[in-house]
Amino acid sequence: MQQILKGKAFVYGANIDTDQIYPGRFLDLTDPDQVGKHAMEGADPNFVKEVQPGDLIVASTNFGCGSSREHAAVTLKAAGVGAILADSYGRIFYRNAINLGVPLLVCPGIGQKVKRGDSLSLDMTTGTVTNLSSGETMQAQPLSEYVMNILASGGIKPLIKQQYGQG
Repeated sequence: MQQILKGKAFVYGANIDTDQIYPGRFLDLTDPDQVGKHAMEGADPNFVKEVQPGDLIVASTNFGCGSSREHAAVTLKAAGVGAILADSYGRIFYRNAINLGVPLLVCPGIGQKVKRGDSLSLDMTTGTVTNLSSGETMQAQPLSEYVMNILASGGIKPLIKQQYGQG
């Protein structure tokens, strides 16, 4: 897993729910490549046309609220999102994303300090976020060593398989 991520910011407001991240009408899809084609479709129909591997989602409060569907995290990972930075997250979405290997960091006030299209750099080990477009630096809450191990393994299941010699 890369320790320094750089990418373009896709900025969203408060209360982006799992149905906006991955609309329920696509729940029959199971192939991650197909699921990834519908990332953020409920909030931003152009997202998948514009996102590049490693780009970052920035949001205000309560990103990922709503249902417990894992598809919301799967679609963002499949679309190539490098990490998500928000003021806060829906509790279940947060755990689903980490367990599936999607980095999320809590970064107070970031939703008001970044514009769509800004170039960002994120140091995963320190939580330092630099807006390369404006020069402003922000501090996200660093992830624990345990969470970093989950992310480095690609998710909780691959980590457990590695720990028990099945990976």
